[in-house]
Amino acid sequence: MDQHQHLNKTAESESSEKKKTRCCDGFKMFLAALSFSYIAKTLGGIIMKISITQIERRFEIPSSLAGLIDGSFEIGNLLVIIFVSYFGSKLHRPKLIGIGCFLMGTGSILTALPHFFMGYYRYSKETHINPSENSTSSLSTCLMNQTLLLNRTPSEIVEKDCVKESGSHMWMYVFMGNMLRGMGETPIVPLGISYIDDFAKEGHSSLYVGILNAVAMIGPVIGFTLGSLFAKMYVDIGFVDLSTIRITPKDSRWIGAWWLGFLVSGLFSITSSIPFFFLPQNPTKPQNRKVSLSLHVMKTNDETNQTTNLTNQGKNVTKNVTLFFQSLKSILSNPLYVIFVLSTLLHVSAAIGSFTYLIKYMEQQYGQSASQANFLLGIITIPMAAVGMFSAGYIIKKFKLPLVGIAKFSCLTSMITLLFHTLYFPLICDSKSVAGLTLTYDGNNSVASHVDVPLSYCNSECDCDDGQWEPVCGSNGITYLSPCLAGCKSSSGNQKPTVFYNCSCVEVTGLQSRNYSAHLGECPRDDACTRKFYIYVALQVIYALFSASQITLSVLLIVKIVQPELKALAMGFHSMVIRALGGILAPIYFGALIDRTCMKWSINSCGSRGACRIYNSTFFGRVYLGLYLALRAPALVLYIVFIFLINKTFQEKDTKALDNESKLMDGANLEFLSNSEHFVPSAGADGKTCNLHVKDNAVAS
Repeated sequence: MDQHQHLNKTAESESSEKKKTRCCDGFKMFLAALSFSYIAKTLGGIIMKISITQIERRFEIPSSLAGLIDGSFEIGNLLVIIFVSYFGSKLHRPKLIGIGCFLMGTGSILTALPHFFMGYYRYSKETHINPSENSTSSLSTCLMNQTLLLNRTPSEIVEKDCVKESGSHMWMYVFMGNMLRGMGETPIVPLGISYIDDFAKEGHSSLYVGILNAVAMIGPVIGFTLGSLFAKMYVDIGFVDLSTIRITPKDSRWIGAWWLGFLVSGLFSITSSIPFFFLPQNPTKPQNRKVSLSLHVMKTNDETNQTTNLTNQGKNVTKNVTLFFQSLKSILSNPLYVIFVLSTLLHVSAAIGSFTYLIKYMEQQYGQSASQANFLLGIITIPMAAVGMFSAGYIIKKFKLPLVGIAKFSCLTSMITLLFHTLYFPLICDSKSVAGLTLTYDGNNSVASHVDVPLSYCNSECDCDDGQWEPVCGSNGITYLSPCLAGCKSSSGNQKPTVFYNCSCVEVTGLQSRNYSAHLGECPRDDACTRKFYIYVALQVIYALFSASQITLSVLLIVKIVQPELKALAMGFHSMVIRALGGILAPIYFGALIDRTCMKWSINSCGSRGACRIYNSTFFGRVYLGLYLALRAPALVLYIVFIFLINKTFQEKDTKALDNESKLMDGANLEFLSNSEHFVPSAGADGKTCNLHVKDNAVAS
């Protein structure tokens, strides 16, 4: 009999161990799947940020509209965040995350689809690409242009080209794809973190969240690497003969294979969604053997409770709405919270707007290609961001910083980043020497405005199209808008590199040399600007380190300045404000101001303005850096006010606490004195008088 009981106990223990193992395996599978979804999330975000400039060129849109496309992600996120926050915990969380990953991947693929329906990219009016045969292109020189006057394109062909190029409105698909990606990303973080918090072992949830954030850094590494690789590839790779493409990746008209990045990230997101559909809603399965209740009793209980639930449902909804508005009023009447939200809004707006156009800034300011910019950003930002976030958490834990200490540390890092940002202003390069924009066409004098610069005697008889953008670099170091406007008479044909000869405008400024030639492409930056670029990269390393540390600090501060029961609402409202006013609006007004620095816009066959070809780099640098500074400076002032209020609040709390303690002591003493029969004054050890209350030969102090 004892042996039989022992065997039963052994079997029960083995079954319980199997259940625990099954539960742990289910949770580990969820953690692994969530890690892949985090990588997919960050990969998709980085691909969009580094592709926004090429999307702007491909669809012939201004930077402000490109900023709206970039902000559509936040629009999609805001559309479903309330639904996810309210219903997410009540539904099957793993499946909701899987649906989100699938939508995220579908959105990325939708973003890439316009590439396959827009036709081949024409980087020049003279470029006509036919994939079935070699591409033919004729660069209009001065003599050739005079001949072409007799053979103008018929109006019906122009109208046909105009209708064809109206396909640039397909940027709407990119907008909708990015918005769909924002919808899909919404459930990943809140539902994933809540699932971990519910089913992880006690004290392990913070470790798992840290692991997820660390794993998520793989996404940007892959994104920047793929971005650098795809930016080198021509946009129509696989469809055209690349040997006939005249432009290089450093040309302002070059467009890389931006669509490949979205296809890769989309397929990765869809693949990461598959495991979630096979995971249980609850990894701890219910033990049905212990329940032996009849169905009749269950139905009876359900029927009796159903009426009560229906009558109380309306009251509960009204009560929840009332409590919600009371809680919202509570956090909005908290001056610490309001000031912190405004400060982080300005801070995050500056960060989002500047990062969106960082690659464009490096291209226009220092002459770097998109591929080089992506590679450098991947090397700089990812390691430094990881070190910065880890260092901030380590310092707080090492020195056990209180709330005031965390706020002061965050303010210090903000001051350091602002200081390094001001050091970027001396690193702004001079504007390029471009005949017809910054110089007269003969290259001898500067112009007050780049608008309607008159032709010179060196190209006035060529009858050039001043709207054409086919830049050539003269042997005198000056960039000309086209070979025709440089007064060039002949060219090397289809040989690479393409060289133009007998350029009369180059001849005027190059009297000391008999080499009056020009080669295709803009002139490179001078050595002084190149040295400034190296200094800029070095400063960017330190800047990225301190900027990333503020991410950890802001999360810690927001949960400590509100009541514990209002943490979730405070973080949700803070996220909504940042996304709506920062994530959506910042890229738009950054782009609108950057558009004002453009000197030369592309013109399509319909005569409408497209994307910008070249910016006034000095003006661009001042606007780009100045707008960031204009947002960060008041954010820092608000942060100082925030620290002052924290000190004041805690001092008042400490003073009130001391007053309450003294009042309690005085009240206790008075009560004790009123009940005492004898009072004997005595001197204490410190020489001061202390009261000894004597009652029934007993002494109480």
